[in-house]
Amino acid sequence: MLNRSEADWLHLDVMDGVFVPNISLGFPMIKQLAQIVTKPLDVHLMIVEPQKFIPFFRDLGVMSLGVHYEACIHLYRVVAEIKEAGMKSCVVLNPHTPVELLTDILGDIDMVLIMAVNPGFGGQKFILRSADKVRRLKEMIVSRGLKTLIEVDGGINLERGKLMVEAGADVLVAGNSIFQADNPLEMIKKMKSSI
Repeated sequence: MLNRSEADWLHLDVMDGVFVPNISLGFPMIKQLAQIVTKPLDVHLMIVEPQKFIPFFRDLGVMSLGVHYEACIHLYRVVAEIKEAGMKSCVVLNPHTPVELLTDILGDIDMVLIMAVNPGFGGQKFILRSADKVRRLKEMIVSRGLKTLIEVDGGINLERGKLMVEAGADVLVAGNSIFQADNPLEMIKKMKSSI
């Protein structure tokens, strides 16, 4: 179904039960998905020590690998390793983490993922202040003439997706609003055409 959809990418959440209080897809399942999905894979690692798994995702042909600012003591090194592995680098920010902390690394990353909910569980309440974070981040990107993309994840539906795009988001991650719809393919089409 996803291969037939108008979705541009497939976003995969990987959780370890340590960095976030939930466990998601294991490596065998991710490997199987990578073999059947025709969409580029955008992987979001909600795990401790994400740098250990860069080679695994490289070998699967993952397009973009996202690591949390809060999980990386040596963020610049991890970002460099992701890029050296041939993937686009993404730094993820929890709701409480200000975008200004990316000032010194923004020019080195391909994308920033703003979490509009606390990471770890779907179906949470959308944090409205996330739109302000997107606006501030967009100003930082534009003022420096960068091409860094802004991705937003958490509570995205038709209305909130439009709000985030108006604030400056380039990429939207939608889970429940797609998979709980009566017709997921139609919902993806509607979301893309309304934004």
